[in-house]
Amino acid sequence: MKKPAWVIDKERARRKAASETVWLFGLHAVRDALENPAREKLRLIVTRNAADRLSDAVAASGVAPEIADARSFPAPLDPGSVHQGAALEVRPLDWGAPSEICAGPAPVVLLDRVSDPHNVGAILRSAEVFGAAAVIAPARHAAPETGALAKAASGALERQPYLRVRNLADTMGELRARGFFLLGLDGEAATALDEGMGHAAGRPVGLVLGAEGPGLRARSRESCDMLVRIPARGAFGSLNVSNAAAVALYAAMR
Repeated sequence: MKKPAWVIDKERARRKAASETVWLFGLHAVRDALENPAREKLRLIVTRNAADRLSDAVAASGVAPEIADARSFPAPLDPGSVHQGAALEVRPLDWGAPSEICAGPAPVVLLDRVSDPHNVGAILRSAEVFGAAAVIAPARHAAPETGALAKAASGALERQPYLRVRNLADTMGELRARGFFLLGLDGEAATALDEGMGHAAGRPVGLVLGAEGPGLRARSRESCDMLVRIPARGAFGSLNVSNAAAVALYAAMR
């Protein structure tokens, strides 16, 4: 029997609404989101044990928790998600445009199609530690805001701006126009990272990192002021992208 049009429309609306929300999971990620006044919270599911451990954050958030059985946890999470008895449905954070966030002198990290949520989460942690203004990635072909990313970020997703833009190269051009000196990390570059930082001459720095394997795309490379490498003494001279971001952020902070 064919479904009535109103039923189909209702189902589509429900799917669309679900795609616009994020399920965060794990005690740390859920606690940080509950304590973030900028985060719109929709539904909290916790086991009795997790509710006790999160009691202060739950009370402060004003969200009424749904108590669930750990053996039949109802949140729609991937089977491998280690939720620790806590899951929170939220809307993605709206940090605003790069022009509002990236005014210098703090460095900015730009990620060219870095799609692994664990890498992006680790980069957000480093960005927060070293005082970056924002982490910027394209809206497509980059890790979206997900529970896995939030767990890897260990709370940094709630505090460190993560901006998704339509066109990364265009955003790089806008940053250059605002005075940023853009350094693209490339293992084959002739210039060392510290030397490249010297060329910035007091200007705010944008650190551009590509995905592991393909690295920076051609237009991203062309949009940089300079390509630099992290010097290595060992025969294996390549770092994971999140480790490279941490090293580059430390150099920028110095």
